[in-house]
Amino acid sequence: MSVKGWVRVMAVIAAMATSVSAMAQTQSRPLWATLPVVPPLPNPNERGFISHEGARLYYAVFHRGGGSPVILLHGGFGSSDSWGFEVPLLAGRHEVIVMDSRGHGRSSMPAGPLSYEVMASDVIAVMDALHVGRSSIVGASDGGIIGLILAIRHPDRIAKLYAWGANFNTHADSTSPPDPAMKGLGSAFLATMETQYRALSPTPDGFPALRAALNDLYSKEPNLSPTDLGSIRAPTVVADGEHEQFIARAHTEELARLIPGAKLVILPNVSHGGPQQDPVGFDRSVAALLDGRGGGP
Repeated sequence: MSVKGWVRVMAVIAAMATSVSAMAQTQSRPLWATLPVVPPLPNPNERGFISHEGARLYYAVFHRGGGSPVILLHGGFGSSDSWGFEVPLLAGRHEVIVMDSRGHGRSSMPAGPLSYEVMASDVIAVMDALHVGRSSIVGASDGGIIGLILAIRHPDRIAKLYAWGANFNTHADSTSPPDPAMKGLGSAFLATMETQYRALSPTPDGFPALRAALNDLYSKEPNLSPTDLGSIRAPTVVADGEHEQFIARAHTEELARLIPGAKLVILPNVSHGGPQQDPVGFDRSVAALLDGRGGGP
């Protein structure tokens, strides 16, 4: 990267750190109990739609042909717009691809239930359309689960895997009582996601249907076995926040233990929303894996 490029990246980092810190103070909440406002994505070099398994899937590419490819996969209810902090940082070193999972954001949802296996096949379809033979995956929450399935089912297509806030079966729920600081955070998140959905979706009134489909999905999946996870060969980081509110720490630790050679990373002072709460620390952790320096923060 040029000196000018590094100056731009450092300016972005400083601005993000200041913005997130100010928001935490304004809301009088600890950082891990905030919903930071995510900046808009930069203009992509390429964007479009592909059709696969009944869905019309949106994708965008940044820094096309610049460095090894990495695909960012968002969490449930969200969209590729959730990567507004990360894309400007990664695009200085990599070709960055984002996509909206079926039923989310700009992508359509055909009739029938959602499944992680089909959403993983959607990623492969986007890779094929873009002539990307092999890519690293950075997935958050549902995106992390999709990343696990990709590494299991398509080992020749996945270079490295960073799975944030992912569970591998339906027995991952935290049994800790909710922290009072988290009060209202879930409803605020869903309200924000519904507003975003209405602005982006080809079916703006379809958020209740998406919510029902995801609730059904979460009641049955994922269901990955120790044998499945033991087959992963991609260098992997299993990561989460110190204050993760949905997934038990023991489950995250077990996930890291079951993947050969995986490294466990727990980012301090953040929760399930860590990629937005501490984008600087998150990017440092991701870059450590993608750029060959291990997986530490």
